[in-house]
Amino acid sequence: MRSLKSQPVVSAALVAVNAVVFVLCEFTGELLYNAGKLDIISVLVRGEYGRILWSMFLHSGIDHLFNNMLILFFLGSMIEKEVGHIRYAVLYFLSGIGGNLLSLLSRALHADLSASLGASGAVFGLDGVLLAMVLFSGRKMENVTPVRVLLMIVYSLYSGYTGRNIDNAAHVGGLLTGFGAACIMCIFMRRRRQTDN
Repeated sequence: MRSLKSQPVVSAALVAVNAVVFVLCEFTGELLYNAGKLDIISVLVRGEYGRILWSMFLHSGIDHLFNNMLILFFLGSMIEKEVGHIRYAVLYFLSGIGGNLLSLLSRALHADLSASLGASGAVFGLDGVLLAMVLFSGRKMENVTPVRVLLMIVYSLYSGYTGRNIDNAAHVGGLLTGFGAACIMCIFMRRRRQTDN
């Protein structure tokens, strides 16, 4: 039996919470969606800032949920094993918040009153985290190279920009936030290893 430290407990918990929230949404109609969808009127005019976090746990349908949770679990499990539970959780939520903030900024600049939801900003943040780790952590990750990660990111962004009803600003914001936060993390982790040696 592997130790709890090596288990992807945060990734599994995030998937479970998202799944439970989706089931609750199915039973409560528009109630939870209306309370959590991300739009500029609710956040910037009414000051409902909790939507920046809450919208990360809402999904528009089973396909939306499944796609996000599949990537979250497998990519997240790999990152969580490398950086630990707490760092991983911080990187995930920072990415989601960063993605939603850029989404709000984009909507405000374009006077876009539509709403968005989903964990994809945070999931794109994991792509950014992985890229930072393969570039700057100083540790090799099996079968993970900068070229492979970049190709994955390019394909994901392309899929978003060629799809319909996709919040690409949240994707880009999450990606940039995850990459930036993970770069800082890698710098501190490398310095700690050098100090320990």
